[in-house]
Amino acid sequence: MSISSQGAPGGTGRPIHRSHQRAIKAQPHPALPGHPRTYGSGLSRDAIALRVSTHAATAARDCPSLLGKRVHPHVLRHTCAMSLLQAGVDTSVIALWLGHAGVRSTDAYIHADITIKEKALALTTPASAKPGRYRPTDKVLAFLESL
Repeated sequence: MSISSQGAPGGTGRPIHRSHQRAIKAQPHPALPGHPRTYGSGLSRDAIALRVSTHAATAARDCPSLLGKRVHPHVLRHTCAMSLLQAGVDTSVIALWLGHAGVRSTDAYIHADITIKEKALALTTPASAKPGRYRPTDKVLAFLESL
């Protein structure tokens, strides 16, 4: 029997390698390594999600901008990827770090990073153009809000 990643979050539907299938079947519960419980096994995904949401609620007391936002483990994963990208880490290394099957999975982070776009635009800016980001006037903003 072949196991597929189709049902997994972010699954591609591709068959999972036989060695990984054996490891999945041998594992008694979905625990994540590196997150120990008191009796030695790893925390489950749900346990990690609970800890993240608990700490997010605590942080929201001091940081009101967190109120009403859904902070979950995947948000931390995206934050890690964006931080690595902004630090200049190559996308192939980020893909390996996150356990992606290919480098194309990290393309979303490149598209989401405005600083990369600004650097690219700075290289194409005509010499006569005023440097910096465009700041619309109040009149322009009022017009756009009226649309």
